[in-house]
Amino acid sequence: MIDPQLEANLQTFIHDRIGADHELAGLHESDGHAGLTFLFETRRKGTRDVDGRYVLKIPPKGVARRGNTDVYRQAPLLRALHGAGLPVPDVPWADENEHWFGVPFIVMERLPGRVFFVWDPHASFTRDKEQTERLWRQCVDVLPLIHRFDWRSRLAGWEAPQPLDEMIGRWRKVYLHAPEPHWITQAEEVEALLLKTMPSSDPIGVFHGDYQPGNCLYADDRMTGIIDWELAGIGAQLLDIGWLMMAADRHNWVDEWSAIHPPPTAELRERYEAGMGRRYPDIPWFQAFAGFRLASIGCLNVKLHRRGQRHDPIWEMMALTLSNMFERARQLLLDPKA
Repeated sequence: MIDPQLEANLQTFIHDRIGADHELAGLHESDGHAGLTFLFETRRKGTRDVDGRYVLKIPPKGVARRGNTDVYRQAPLLRALHGAGLPVPDVPWADENEHWFGVPFIVMERLPGRVFFVWDPHASFTRDKEQTERLWRQCVDVLPLIHRFDWRSRLAGWEAPQPLDEMIGRWRKVYLHAPEPHWITQAEEVEALLLKTMPSSDPIGVFHGDYQPGNCLYADDRMTGIIDWELAGIGAQLLDIGWLMMAADRHNWVDEWSAIHPPPTAELRERYEAGMGRRYPDIPWFQAFAGFRLASIGCLNVKLHRRGQRHDPIWEMMALTLSNMFERARQLLLDPKA
């Protein structure tokens, strides 16, 4: 249910920033991964035709604004990527000012299409293997464009690069929430292996942080945009191809919950490396790191779901896979060709 106060605040925002001759034409909740995400439309007063479609992102009130709950930090990133011609939404309005909503916010243009949630796609997507594989291939083929983005000149001062050891260590406080003790045991073993085998040199630049078809929009079997940049940063970019391969890797999943018709992980890697124009021997390490990250996130979210603090049945399905993900990460770190 939409909070009436939010609706009133949005009406005021539209009056102040879009124009006194405009009004709210529709407001709906979305399934944003972090903070609160709403879809809204505008129209000129006295008309029925919608003339603007937008996405409003705000953080939860009372939550520390850092990392994925610092919604406002996405504004300069998305504006820079959009300005470079990359398929991301533009951000016409963003403000750290809490005047309208009581929290910082961003308002993005709404791109056409739906995300392809790889484990349980919307009914509008076919389950045909050939067509589904094309969605995965479009996803990986766009990734080199993001990774070649000139962040040093176009995004100077946005963030300092994140050291890889710190990117590993921050997940300990997350996986320690696991409601199943054996998940913690597995996580600790994988964390130790990650630190022991950590690559010394890999490309540094913008990374998405959750790169897979579930964060890509598709319309008429064509990718129209990349969304949900809450986990983005400057750092080791191979995390993105590792994450995509992790999502596609059948070893991570179970019959009841598995990605729909991904191409072989070897093909995804080859397409990425072809787009970048070079090979990356450390990709298996990053695939293992991606599995460790998602399984660690799962440890916390399964706990929150089971305790009724954040109801989301998807995490009960993910609970079936967490041991698999930790084990697959361990295998890849011990034998990158596994």
